[in-house]
Amino acid sequence: MMLRMKTGLGLLAVASSLMLALPASAAGVLAAQNGMTLYTFDKDSDGKSACYDACAKNWPPYIAAAGEAMPEGWTRVMRDDGTEQWALNGKPLYFYFEDMASGDVNGDGKGDAWHVVPMSN
Repeated sequence: MMLRMKTGLGLLAVASSLMLALPASAAGVLAAQNGMTLYTFDKDSDGKSACYDACAKNWPPYIAAAGEAMPEGWTRVMRDDGTEQWALNGKPLYFYFEDMASGDVNGDGKGDAWHVVPMSN
């Protein structure tokens, strides 16, 4: 179906809504193999997660499975519970519990501390 708009603003609105509907990776945001958006946390430092307990319930860590390999730049960081979490360029990666579908970016900017990872990283 083709929509025709008389104003440039109308076309911009349609383009913006289409962009939000794309999967995270198509929108230029890093996603896990399951298609869910990945986030970093400003309070993490030195390749160590600062997100545990209630934080980890809202922001589940991207846990590395045994034998799983990732491209260059990806590493594993040890969590306090002994599990390994994926990190990119030393920054641990997380999901957001309110992202329900591939392409959701509901956690971006939360608490001024959580950020999506641009595909350029």
